[in-house]
Amino acid sequence: MALTCIAARRGWMIGLGVALGMVVGALVPAAAQDKSIVMASTTSTDQSGLFAHLLPAFKQASGIDVRVVALGTGQALDMGRRGDADIVFVHDQAAEEKFVAEGWGLKRTPVMYNDFVLVGPGSGPAADPAKAAGRDIVAALQKVAASGAVFISRGDKSGTHAAELRYWKRAGVDMAAAKPSGYRECGCGMGPALNMGSSTNAYVLTDRGTWLSFKNRGDLRVLVEGDNALFNQYGVIVVNPARHPHVKQALAQQFADWVVSPAGQARIAAYKIGGEPLFFPNAPR
Repeated sequence: MALTCIAARRGWMIGLGVALGMVVGALVPAAAQDKSIVMASTTSTDQSGLFAHLLPAFKQASGIDVRVVALGTGQALDMGRRGDADIVFVHDQAAEEKFVAEGWGLKRTPVMYNDFVLVGPGSGPAADPAKAAGRDIVAALQKVAASGAVFISRGDKSGTHAAELRYWKRAGVDMAAAKPSGYRECGCGMGPALNMGSSTNAYVLTDRGTWLSFKNRGDLRVLVEGDNALFNQYGVIVVNPARHPHVKQALAQQFADWVVSPAGQARIAAYKIGGEPLFFPNAPR
C-alpha cells in the first residue's frame, strides 16, 4: 500500500515536471520571438529606401526586428500618443518638441538631415509655367500662386506638408482663407504625390531623398533648391512608458542609441543612389 502511494506520488511529480517543462518551453520561444519593436516613421524614410538599407544592419547588430509603419509625421506622432508604436522617427522639429514636452516621448535626438526641393515641369513646351526656378522657395510659391499653375500638396499632416504650409504662410498666402486656384491636395504619401505631379506636370514640394529614389519623373525637374529654409532635420524619440506601460522601452532605446552611434551614422552616410547621398548624419557627439 505504502509502495503504491510512493509510486503514485512519484508519477504525479514527474507529470508536474513534464507539464512545467512544456510551459517553460513554450514561453522561451515566445519571448525570443518577441524581440521586436514597432517604429512609426515617415513615408520619406521608407519610400526613399533608407530603412531597407538601415534595418538589416541594426538586426545583425542587435537581433531586434523593427516593423515600420510609414505615415505622415503627424500621424506617426499620433501613433506614439496612442501607444501603438514603441519609437517614432520623424521630421517636424516643432511637433517633435511638443510631443516630448507633453510627456509622450522621453527625449528627442537629432539623427540626420537632407533638404526639401520644389520640383515641377522642367522640360518640354510647358516647362516651368510659373517661372518659379531659382533658390528662393517663398518667391517661387508666390509665382506658382499668381500663375494658377497646378501644385500637388500631400495634404496629410506630414512633416513635408507642415513645411509646405510654413512656406505658403511666408509667401503671404492664407491657406485657411483661400487656396491658390491650382492647389490640389492628395492626402497621400510622398511617392503617390510625385506620381500625381508627374502625370499632370504639376509643382510638388518633396524631400530630396524620395526624389532621388523616384523613377517616374516624366518632365519633372528640380526647380528650386539651396534655400536655407529648405533644411529638413530628422529626429528619433522613444515613446514614454509612463504613458503606455506596454511600450518596449529597452528595445526601442537600443535602436535610438544605435542609429546615432558611429555605426548607425556611418550606415546612413553610406546610403546613396547614383553616387549621391540621400541623407546626411548629424547626431550630436
